[in-house]
Amino acid sequence: MLKTMHRYAGTSTVHMALGGGKTRLGGAQRLANSWGTLRLASTNIPTTQKGVIFYEHGGQLHYKELPVPKPKPNEILVNVKYSGVCHTDLHAWKGDWALPVKLPLVGGHEGAGVVVAKGENVTNFEIGDLAGIKWLNGSCMSCELCEQGHEPNCEHADLSGYTHDGSFQQYATADAVQAAQLPEGTDLAQVAPILCAGVTVYKALKTADVKPGQWVAISGASGGLGSLAVQYAKAMGLRVLGIDGGDDKKKLFHSVGGDVFIDYLKSKDLVYDIQEATQGGPHSAINVSVSEAAISLSAQYVRPCGTVVLVGLPAGAYVKSDVFSHVVKSISIKGSYVGNRVDTREAIDFFTRGLVKSPIKIIGLSQLPKVYGLMEEGKILGRYVVDTSK
Repeated sequence: MLKTMHRYAGTSTVHMALGGGKTRLGGAQRLANSWGTLRLASTNIPTTQKGVIFYEHGGQLHYKELPVPKPKPNEILVNVKYSGVCHTDLHAWKGDWALPVKLPLVGGHEGAGVVVAKGENVTNFEIGDLAGIKWLNGSCMSCELCEQGHEPNCEHADLSGYTHDGSFQQYATADAVQAAQLPEGTDLAQVAPILCAGVTVYKALKTADVKPGQWVAISGASGGLGSLAVQYAKAMGLRVLGIDGGDDKKKLFHSVGGDVFIDYLKSKDLVYDIQEATQGGPHSAINVSVSEAAISLSAQYVRPCGTVVLVGLPAGAYVKSDVFSHVVKSISIKGSYVGNRVDTREAIDFFTRGLVKSPIKIIGLSQLPKVYGLMEEGKILGRYVVDTSK
C-alpha cells in the first residue's frame, strides 16, 4: 500500500512506498531488484548519501557525504543507480560558459534510477517506477516557448548539474513533468547516456531534416554523442560518414554501423575527401565535436542546399562561413539544443526496441575526476557511466 508520511517537515507532503499492495507489486518488485532485498516495511531513505561536489570552478572534486535532497511538491526523488558523464559536466566544472552555475554544485544530468519518494502534486510517477534525470530538470510550462514544445529554451529552465544539483549523487530530485519515464526492466546503466547524449543527437538529426538514403556527416563520430548519433542516423535510414581521429575510433565507428570513416589525422584535404566519399558532400553535417576548426570546416564540405547543425559547445568558439559561398550554396546553419519531452520519449523508444545501444564503460562515482582528465585529453571512446554505489 501507499502511505503519506511527513518525512520532510516544512517542505512538502512526500509519498513513500511502505508496502506491496496489489496495484504496487510491480513497483515493489522493481525496488527489490534494485536494492537486492524486498522491504515491505519501509523504503528506509537515508538522510545522507555519497556524491561528488565542487565549490569553485576548476577546484577539487570532493567525493563525500552529502544530505539527501528533499523533493518539492512537483518533484520526484530518484535513487540514482547510474549516471552518464557528459562533456557539459566538464564545462560546468570549469566554468566555461557565460550562463551562471550554481555553486557549490553536484554535477551530472544523465541519471537513471528508481523513484523512492514524490511530492504531493506528482501524478505521473509512482513509487518504484524507473525514472531518468535529464539536463532539462524543469521549465515554467506556461511561456510561449514551453507552449510550443520548446521547453529547453525556456527562460526559466532549471538545469540538472548546472543550476540544480544533478545525478553525481545517490539521490537526486527532478521535476516530475520533465523527468523521463523508463519502461520496466530497462538496463539503467545502458539507458543513462540516452537521457542526454541520445536525446541530443536524435533531436539534432530531426533538426537536420534529412531523408532516408541521404548522407549525414558526423564530426566527432566516435565520442559519447557521436557513437549514438551514428546509430540513430542508421536507424532513421541515413548513410553515415564519420569524422574522427585514430584507428580505435575508426573501429568503434564501424562497430556501431557507420558507413565511411574519414581520419582527420591522416587526411591531406578533408573537404575533398568528404565530398568525394559522399558524391558531392553530405546533405547535413552534425557537429558534436568540440573543435572550432571542425565546425567551420563543415560549412565548406556540406553540399549545396545542405544543413549544418551545431551541437558541441567549445568555449568561446565561433562558426565561420564566408558569405559568398554561404549564399551561392544556399546552406543553412542551425543550432540544436537537447530535446523536449516528445524527443525524449522517441529517443528512449529507439533504445528500448534495440535499435540503439550505448557503448559504455562503467566506473565508480569516486573515479569521476579521472573521466574529466580523459575528456580534456580527448581520449574517450564512447561514454563513461558512473556507478553511484562505488
